[in-house]
Amino acid sequence: MAYHIQKAAVIGSGVMGSGIAAHLANIGIPVLLLDIVPNRLSEDEEKKGLTLDSPAVRNRMTESALKNLLKQKPAPLASKKNLALIEAGNLEDDLGKLADVDWIVEVVVENLDIKKSLYEKIDSVRKPGTIVTSNTSGISIDAMAEGRSEDFRKHFLGTHFFNPPRYLHLLEVIPAEQTAPEVVDYMTQFAEDRLGKGVVLAKDTPNFIANRIGTYGLLVTLREMEARGYTVGEVDSVTGTLIGRPKSATFRTLDVVGLDTFMHVAKNAFDKTEGDEQKVFELPEFMQKMIDNGWIGAKAKQGFFVKKGKDIYEIDSSTLEYSPAKKLKTPSIEMAKQQKGLGNRVKSLVYADDRTGELLWNILSPTLRYAADMHGQIADDIIAIDNAMKWGFGWTQGPFETWDAIGVGKSVARMKEEGHETPALVEQLLSKGYETFYKEEDNTLYYFDGESYTPVPVNEKVIDLKRYKKQHGVIKKNSGASLIDMGDGIALLEFHSQSNAIGLDIMQMINFAVDEVEKNYKGLVIGNQGKNFCVGANLGMILMEAQDDNIFELDFTVRTFQNAMMKLKYSSKPVVAAPFQMTLGGGAEVCLPAAHIQASMETYIGLVEAGVGLIPGGGGNVGLYLKHLKGLPKGVQVDYQNIANKVFESIALAKVSTSAEEARENNFLDFADGISVNPDHLLYDAKQVALGLYNSGYQPPKKEKFPVVGETGYATLLLGAEGMRLSGFISDHDMKIAKKLAYVLAGGKLPYGTLVDEQYMLDLEREAFLSLVAEPKSQARMQHMLVKGKPLRN
Repeated sequence: MAYHIQKAAVIGSGVMGSGIAAHLANIGIPVLLLDIVPNRLSEDEEKKGLTLDSPAVRNRMTESALKNLLKQKPAPLASKKNLALIEAGNLEDDLGKLADVDWIVEVVVENLDIKKSLYEKIDSVRKPGTIVTSNTSGISIDAMAEGRSEDFRKHFLGTHFFNPPRYLHLLEVIPAEQTAPEVVDYMTQFAEDRLGKGVVLAKDTPNFIANRIGTYGLLVTLREMEARGYTVGEVDSVTGTLIGRPKSATFRTLDVVGLDTFMHVAKNAFDKTEGDEQKVFELPEFMQKMIDNGWIGAKAKQGFFVKKGKDIYEIDSSTLEYSPAKKLKTPSIEMAKQQKGLGNRVKSLVYADDRTGELLWNILSPTLRYAADMHGQIADDIIAIDNAMKWGFGWTQGPFETWDAIGVGKSVARMKEEGHETPALVEQLLSKGYETFYKEEDNTLYYFDGESYTPVPVNEKVIDLKRYKKQHGVIKKNSGASLIDMGDGIALLEFHSQSNAIGLDIMQMINFAVDEVEKNYKGLVIGNQGKNFCVGANLGMILMEAQDDNIFELDFTVRTFQNAMMKLKYSSKPVVAAPFQMTLGGGAEVCLPAAHIQASMETYIGLVEAGVGLIPGGGGNVGLYLKHLKGLPKGVQVDYQNIANKVFESIALAKVSTSAEEARENNFLDFADGISVNPDHLLYDAKQVALGLYNSGYQPPKKEKFPVVGETGYATLLLGAEGMRLSGFISDHDMKIAKKLAYVLAGGKLPYGTLVDEQYMLDLEREAFLSLVAEPKSQARMQHMLVKGKPLRN
């Protein structure tokens, strides 16, 4: 049977259920959101004279959830417009509508009896072949399917999303005993390609993979803190980015998750385990008291941390009193920061002979052993366990990758000295004379499967640039960028400067890349796999030259940048930009002239130069203006002033999109540009677009003149800015920047509708940029951004 999900239903409109519904809407799937019918009126409903039979009352749960989707941060919806794809309803009046959907996701309370009762109702109305999944975080999938029809059981499985569903990459797929293999295959592929998830197949065991190991590790950390007298802040200061974990580390993560939610996950494991393992899943007494007091974390504005004014306070686990948060300070931390590579850093910290080393060893040692003990029980291979922890808990390295980093043999020897039993998987590894869980041979990555090394499965849609460069080398590189052969006639320009900031080195590589591609390749992709696509131009270099009054050097740099952007735009071979995450200032300017933008769904793009006292200098002003003009129908009278106003507002207020979809609404992406939901597929998708453009006979755009609003438009733009200044919304220096920007966008003192070319606009832009960069207040803004990492209002 061929499966195709065109419409879905989500049952349960809490934070998780509504978040899943929002994510489905984000990818264009209409969703029916259902919940129970309230059995009593609210005070507000009574005042309005409503009854329990009123539709507004009967749909209160889901209607309220939809309103909350617009308020939540981070935003569950990639665009507020996506809310229109979610239909609110209830389980009594709208149960029959489930016959019209292709996928039903259950997200109700974690109670087996309630779930089974719901499935009985679903089974009575669903059409044969409809896939039904549960978002349970640990209840047995087989137990939930008991008593249902054969077709239901065949199409039933677990799909465990992580919260928030839009942002967390992991989806655990848990087949039941009777789930049809083709259903598992379809949902796995659908989740990867359409939902954009990193999928792991988990076994039907308590808490599945990520929560089983993650909860164990968190509780081990709690006990270690209590046993050794560390403070909450001290633990967080070394269990975050220092060891490749999220910035929220341990206790800030628990505050975000909610201690009440964590308690339910821990209890689920506690109830279904025994012996020493069960003891670990028992909540410490002080944490239970915090929950009883309602100190459950961020949603209660008090948990392990509480904010008092501008200061952060941490809880004392022995007294439950708060005091200023502290950080652990030991020699090993400073030494580790000098180490190159995460693996070397973690290794130096774990074996350090101080309080940091003691803490991290006593946390990692049991967690690594536990992960190895779970091999074969919660997942069939170590890859699934490593990926689950990376995608669900934000670890940079999974447990087995961490074990390789610190040395399996060395760590096991110490564990044995301390009287710990070595897991069977590890004994098997060492008995064969192997030293690592992963190894690389002949450019192929292998993993230990319990008996021998097996090649790590290769997904053609997931391109690992580090590994790819090892296998194929690079065409050319310098300190800022590399040109790589992606195969099939497509080259990739990868930025790898500090923060991927654009300097002369990257500009030189752009020029080389276009020349090389025009001679020998079918197309060029501009992309990378750093933390962000590009945060802009090299601000430190600009400030240094400005402070030294090297205007000639700055003029040369800006001209070089502008010329490189024009070279990208008019390349005879298609150039595809593949932005993701922060794509700011110069990063946006690299994208705007591309023949096509293939953006990750989580692309935050904007021309933010006003925040550092400047305007875009690499063609961003005219680039965004032309993006607005591009989608306009031919032969229709256009209000160019309205377009100039929108571009002016976007740049003057340094607006940044909150998603690629919003970037399309802001015209950074046009109707022809693409969005990749799965970030791991971004470079693959961009490559396919480049090939498609070439194969369809790509022709570069013609150099054409375009209309500007001129002197009258300039006055209109200034009028709006002056109103903002008088109202106190912008400062006098903001006004000076606004005047320069308005002059550039208006095309100078010309009549409305005058046709100009790009070079004319680029010259205006460069002159304005150079005049602003010489301003002391602009230099103060640049200095503040470099030192403090945030804008200065002056």
